[in-house]
Amino acid sequence: MNLNPRHTQLLDAVRASSPQTIEALAERFGVTLQTVRRDVKRLVEAGLLSRFHGGVRQPVSTTENIAYRQRQRMSSQAKICIARAVASRVPNGCSLIMNIGTTIEAVAHELRHHQGLRVITNNLHIASVMSTYPDCEVIVAGGQVRSGDQGIVGEATVDFMRQFKVDIGLIGISGIEADGTLRDFDYREVKVARTIVEHSREVWLAADHSKFNRSAMVELARLDDIDVLFTDQPPPSPFDEQLALGNVKCVLCDTEPNTD
Repeated sequence: MNLNPRHTQLLDAVRASSPQTIEALAERFGVTLQTVRRDVKRLVEAGLLSRFHGGVRQPVSTTENIAYRQRQRMSSQAKICIARAVASRVPNGCSLIMNIGTTIEAVAHELRHHQGLRVITNNLHIASVMSTYPDCEVIVAGGQVRSGDQGIVGEATVDFMRQFKVDIGLIGISGIEADGTLRDFDYREVKVARTIVEHSREVWLAADHSKFNRSAMVELARLDDIDVLFTDQPPPSPFDEQLALGNVKCVLCDTEPNTD
């Protein structure tokens, strides 16, 4: 579904304080109960919210991620905004590892005008896009291809990544918990991402605001293991303090529309 501004605000409200009653949401947004019920119905059908008697909550699973196509649609404008912020700071003539995730795929699209890049990836979507760029060398990792999102995972992928030491490791994440741990759902994907962190001179994390306080099963790293966080809204407490203590630079993307 295409989210209008109220849908996005409603999702943000539920993510920030789940669960929420229909009455509370109607009062918060100054609309009728019927309007909220209609919005909630659409969001539930899209798999973005879960309904219970009298209210809604965020779909919660620490063992299974949201389906790839749904993740592509979620926070799409925020991802584009973040991707442009990342791309604007990637220098020409550098080496990168880019891993699995819809935000990282958005970055791939924004690097189309860069020159002299050497990109290593375990994401077939990224390889397909960036291999068409005239001045970009793409190296694809070996391993098992996941059917759901075309990500490449497994021990062969880990061994492949260990050959390299790149300028920038660019990673996404499914959730950042309040204790500062970065978490994801597939332990095979996490093992690859850990290797990327270990074999990058700088680690850049691209994550929109919905990833804060989201739970997942497998620990990948901690906030202070990264060098730069790119996001679309100021991180809430306690994440702002954790970033400062870990000397992590936080880059907020420019929300002004870009007509390019």
